Amino acid sequence: MAFKKVTHVIFDMDGLLIESESAYDRVINEIAQPFGKTYTRDVKIKILGTPEPDTARIAITEMGLPCTIDQFLEIYRKKVREELQNPPLMPGAKRLVEHLHKHNIPIAVATSSSQESMEMKTKNHQDLFKLFHHIVCGTTDPEVKHGKPAPDIFLVCASRFPDKPPSDQCLVLEDAPNGARGAIDAGMQAVLVPAADVPEDKRKPATIVLNSLLEFKPELFGLPAFE
Repeated sequence: MAFKKVTHVIFDMDGLLIESESAYDRVINEIAQPFGKTYTRDVKIKILGTPEPDTARIAITEMGLPCTIDQFLEIYRKKVREELQNPPLMPGAKRLVEHLHKHNIPIAVATSSSQESMEMKTKNHQDLFKLFHHIVCGTTDPEVKHGKPAPDIFLVCASRFPDKPPSDQCLVLEDAPNGARGAIDAGMQAVLVPAADVPEDKRKPATIVLNSLLEFKPELFGLPAFE
């Protein structure tokens, strides 16, 4: 299969660069359990990659939770603060980001997290996150009108590179099907690195699917190969 050459790379953060999804699973489970509800894989797939208000809305609707979005988010944010003070990096994340930066490939982050949440989760990985030209936080960025799976965040992210590359010059790396769909709808190619429990049909929209960032071959997309 032939892929198009790209000049710019946009990374998702949660579940792709940092291992935070297991913590989010625990948090949503803990909110659902007192109501006698179960956080299933199907609900998780719908929530993956969405900004906080959408996460709350989907969780409440899908699991029939007797609470408002504000009540959900209050508990959710408190638990997330407790759980995500120091998440580890995902395998291959550091190697890839440092490699692209060393070769002067413009890189950025497009995360559905809020600014506050992003700063908390990355505070112990500043050496890595300072290599990105910019970071767009979907939950709190006023220019991002609609969260993933809408393409908004990727279009905003591309527009903030100094040379404003066209969409087809941008490659997006994602772990969530919602994110891959948004990237494709933005006119970009999408590398999907999904969790093992993401079903086959949800992997379809992506340009290419990998088990880990360690499998990523930059040269497929016209980027410098690993030495």
